[in-house]
Amino acid sequence: MAKLKDIADRVGVSISTVSRVMKNDVNRSVSDETRKKIWDTAEELGYRSQRPAKKKKIEPKTAYAIGCVVAIPQNKYNSPYFSVIMEGIEKQLGEAGMRLEFVYSIENDGDIVQLQSLVKEHRIDGMIVVERIDPEAYRWLKANVRTVVGVDITDPDIPVVGYDREEAAREATNHLIAQGHRIIAYIGGAEFKNDFLEEKRYLGYRRAMTDAGLPIDDDWVIDVKWDVSLSYEFTKQAFTNNANRPTAIFAASDMMAIAAMRAATEQGLRIPEDIAFFGVDNIEISEFTSPPLSTIHVPKLEMGMFAVKLLLDYLDHPYEVAVKMIVPYRCIFRQSSNGKI
Repeated sequence: MAKLKDIADRVGVSISTVSRVMKNDVNRSVSDETRKKIWDTAEELGYRSQRPAKKKKIEPKTAYAIGCVVAIPQNKYNSPYFSVIMEGIEKQLGEAGMRLEFVYSIENDGDIVQLQSLVKEHRIDGMIVVERIDPEAYRWLKANVRTVVGVDITDPDIPVVGYDREEAAREATNHLIAQGHRIIAYIGGAEFKNDFLEEKRYLGYRRAMTDAGLPIDDDWVIDVKWDVSLSYEFTKQAFTNNANRPTAIFAASDMMAIAAMRAATEQGLRIPEDIAFFGVDNIEISEFTSPPLSTIHVPKLEMGMFAVKLLLDYLDHPYEVAVKMIVPYRCIFRQSSNGKI
């Protein structure tokens, strides 16, 4: 009888990828082409599993011109966070018989003019804004695009899809505290050009530390500007320059946590025996680090899909109330934080 490994070897993917497809798990990004190859190979090899029924393509009542603007701290397609949100957006639009007219990032002042030209050129009906962008560009979009929907932004005037960043960070930090950690470092970045210490994941970390009566060491609150290389470099510098070493680090993204883990191991520290780690996002690589990284699962694909559903609903029905949709996160406890001290 065929096994998952047989299918994985034939298709050229990991066993975990085959397992997710067999379970119809859509929480992780797997291309439609790869899914089809896996199912076809499973049938050829006689593997018994319930293949999902093919969804009937829904023809839209009205075809809208949709654009998307993405925050710039991480590249929109190479980032394991943004790329899955974008996949959800494109997947849901495709099921509605539409597509994105463009995806744009604002990196300098001149880009705002280019964005305005794109909106006018494509006669955009609806815009999805993924995380916080330049305030001037954002104000212009709200004034000139019929419907704007946000993903993980704060604005009571438009429909928004997001998760509770502050509460998620608080829960993760509380887990570290429950493991016996008293000196817990924080690695993160600012929301657009705001104060680093106003970002919601930092606020959740600070609230957990304050509620537990624990001090926060300013030398171990590190702004790495969402840059993976800086996460490695600044963490390495902190280990070198500070005798007061933390026993745990909470990082505001998995990528930054993984970079900091390398800095720690280069210091000869064992994870989690000497120092524990907790990240955010549950990117695919997080379960394959050594040891596997504890993290907060953020339903990125669903956030992108729900953003499209909200946008199309508001385009069809111009509601006066702006809905805020909060999708559930969950903490995933793995070996990187699984040691009491």
